[in-house]
Amino acid sequence: MIALFQSGGPVMYPLLACSLVMLTVVIERLIYWIQLDIRRDQALVDEVLELCRVGKWEGVKEKVAGSRDYIIRILVSGILHREFSMSKAMEATAADELRQMRRFMNILDTLITVAPLLGIFGTVIGIIQSFDLLGVSGIEHPRMVTAGIAQALITTAAGLGIAILSVFPYNYFNSRVEHAAISIEKYATSLEIVYEKLFQKPGGGKEANQ
Repeated sequence: MIALFQSGGPVMYPLLACSLVMLTVVIERLIYWIQLDIRRDQALVDEVLELCRVGKWEGVKEKVAGSRDYIIRILVSGILHREFSMSKAMEATAADELRQMRRFMNILDTLITVAPLLGIFGTVIGIIQSFDLLGVSGIEHPRMVTAGIAQALITTAAGLGIAILSVFPYNYFNSRVEHAAISIEKYATSLEIVYEKLFQKPGGGKEANQ
């Protein structure tokens, strides 16, 4: 592998940097999503909505103490600002959560584009050098030229390899963000409906503000 790396020329060094950055981002995002899944507490979310249905807002505060579920954080933000604008408060908190979920995704997106271009750039440089050798040695030594072209193609293979390996985690993480956004919208809408129904009950407006 070391010999193959050295054969690729100087462009292999930025490609190596791209591969290390890609690996770092993928590992960091995997750890982030695993932690997010561990912190999810569906039972608590359902319990919070039930407490909201009957207007027990103080009970919600006691239940969610110490919770690190992102859905709970969004619902609590709406509950705390229910007298002003519940939907706007949840929207702002959801935007912060989704921003964290999309963190470093632009880096993977950039690597998918840049890595193949670097590979092609290295190949072009290698072919130019091969034709320079052809001009010096003439057609009597074609092996020198073909060997140079073969080495130049190493960078293209490396760039494509990095891009291909980046596409799969990029699409996976994007799908996780989309799924999370759907879940956020679902539970935020549920809370708004529960709150509106609470106001429609006799004496609901008074109870809702307790």
